[in-house]
Amino acid sequence: MTTDASMRRSPDAHSTPAADALSGLSAEEFKLAFRNHAAGVSVITAEGAVGPVGLTATSVFSVSANPPLLVFSISSISSSAPTILAADTLVVHLLGEGQLDIAQLCATSGIDRFADTSRWSRLMTGEPFFPSAHAWVRGKVINRMEAGDSTVIAVHVVQAKVPTTPEAPLVYHNRTWHSLGPHSQLL
Repeated sequence: MTTDASMRRSPDAHSTPAADALSGLSAEEFKLAFRNHAAGVSVITAEGAVGPVGLTATSVFSVSANPPLLVFSISSISSSAPTILAADTLVVHLLGEGQLDIAQLCATSGIDRFADTSRWSRLMTGEPFFPSAHAWVRGKVINRMEAGDSTVIAVHVVQAKVPTTPEAPLVYHNRTWHSLGPHSQLL
């Protein structure tokens, strides 16, 4: 018989949505469950009324190749949230191990991430971006969906810098940065 917290909290056939919401995992339990789930690292940038913003995200994933669509989520407590939520277009940088500095820069709170003008530039369409990123895509926001204390954003990709040489991806796992390569290959 299983007695862990996930089984005790599972809804039964007679539960209601209101009861399920009250009996769900705590935020800390949910974070612990996902801490062992590795994710690729991306940086999202957008332009707002007060200037460029950027944030590091591990929630980016592709959903369709035709048309090219991706989604990501952004927490309502992020300082970049108001600008990214209001943006019509944005840039998603898909980082390799060589761009750890960009990931750390955009993950650091309370700093001007765009103070060093030698690190970033603007696309011809005006969006801020990091030219040294292994790959980036520019897209038009096509949908936003509130999801708890976050918003899920769907983006139609309209332009990309596609890598010409492979680079090991930057991955976030258990609160630390990692790189994938032949050393981590299982099969």
